Amino acid sequence: MIVFSDSHVHLADPAFADEADAVIQRARAVGARALVCIGESAATALRARRLAERHAGFVFFTAGVHPHDAAGWDDATDAPAVRDAVAHGAVAVGECGLDTHYDHAPRAQQRYALDAQLALAEELHKPIVLHTREAEADTAEFLKRAGVARVRGVLHCYTGSAALAEAALSVGWFVSFSGIITFKSWTDDALLRLVPSDRLLVESDAPYLAPVPHRGKRNESAFVPLTLARLATVRQQDVDALGWQTLRNTKELFDLPDAVVAAEPTATSLAHP
Repeated sequence: MIVFSDSHVHLADPAFADEADAVIQRARAVGARALVCIGESAATALRARRLAERHAGFVFFTAGVHPHDAAGWDDATDAPAVRDAVAHGAVAVGECGLDTHYDHAPRAQQRYALDAQLALAEELHKPIVLHTREAEADTAEFLKRAGVARVRGVLHCYTGSAALAEAALSVGWFVSFSGIITFKSWTDDALLRLVPSDRLLVESDAPYLAPVPHRGKRNESAFVPLTLARLATVRQQDVDALGWQTLRNTKELFDLPDAVVAAEPTATSLAHP
């Protein structure tokens, strides 16, 4: 059994409705040690918090505002909501970011909401979960500001350039890969080898992006080992050791309890590419 974590899962999404608890149990049964449930709005953060409370020590949650909803960002209500979520255990700010592929929110408002959430992350001493799509120049500038503020984070579900990944790594950030890397359309294996082992995360992004052979179906955390296996093959690393390493990285970034890595084999070690 591969031990792993899911660093980004939308368990509070309506796609799971009343099944979230069963999805959580299936992940635990196949080796998961920690799931980070994303709260990309005040409402989903509250649902994520309730899941984390029911599955304390296994499910953790975040709170923020997604770039698709950035037009609705309100300093008077959203900032206090994030502060309150952190006071009740949120481990990160986000999912927030920049998305010029869909442009659901004006770009200026996306940048404003993201900078507001960077300020909160700095104030609250929490990392950021960052969504970036077709916004590399603005994201690179944002990463510089995050570096100055000494705020760490993760480029989640990453499919961007090597240059942007290196910019994130240079300011202490992590890079996370999803089931996309198992698709036939994926061609950038060099990117998978670029990220050092101690900055690498894996995720489901469920209910989206189910890995092969489940592509097209509703995704869930129990499928993350398929993404890990693909990563291990490309990087020529042992999949069990890689599972432990990415679990340790999830613990480090989100400052999770020591118990999530309890009983790790002491012989586990990975060469950093």
